[in-house]
Amino acid sequence: MGFGDLTLGDRVEPVLDALMRAAGGRFRGVRHAAAWDASPIIGNSRVATGPHVMRQPDFRAGLRRLTKLCLSLDAWAFHPQLPDVVDLAQSIPDARIVMGHCGAPLGYGPYADKQDEVFRTWKASVSDLAKCDNVVMKLGGMMMRRASFDYRTAPASPSSEELAALWRPFIETCIELFGPDRCMFESNFPVDKMGIGWAGLWNTFKRIVAGASPAEKVSMFSGTARRVYRLA
Repeated sequence: MGFGDLTLGDRVEPVLDALMRAAGGRFRGVRHAAAWDASPIIGNSRVATGPHVMRQPDFRAGLRRLTKLCLSLDAWAFHPQLPDVVDLAQSIPDARIVMGHCGAPLGYGPYADKQDEVFRTWKASVSDLAKCDNVVMKLGGMMMRRASFDYRTAPASPSSEELAALWRPFIETCIELFGPDRCMFESNFPVDKMGIGWAGLWNTFKRIVAGASPAEKVSMFSGTARRVYRLA
């Protein structure tokens, strides 16, 4: 994955062509982060110029160029913005969209004392997103933005059991709505290492899906990613 500014609209195509040439056949798409919140505490993506980047005509023109080249969009938006991702997926149904970080439910700043409300809002939007066949979901990436574990003050990293308990409601909901063949686990390293090590993170994932079938586990841990990103 790389970055091409989709808000360039049709003008993004030569950028994408250059990236494809530089990658020697390994380029699979772009990650254009639209994550934005009005609270200065949250911290926005540096390329997000406002709350509705994905509704901008130029962004959508850029996505159509991306889609024409058989490339995918890795989308990152905070949970209040998920209706924009739903509208985008519905408006360009042939686009291949990978939703990052379980839809980025927020858990700090103005959202810290609203966890039940956040979950309800997030689940309603993720349910709508799952109805879009051109969207797959990445499972993970909630160590920082979800902020369910206070890794900044805790004397030690959470155990995989503790982290599984904190993330299970979100990950299990995604799997239930999208199905294993439209879900893929993500490491989100190096960001996640601020709160847990590599082995602990993957043990967390394995604990959450311990009851899944072998075929379902293959899909979530490798198969979906291989298919979506066209890996050998």
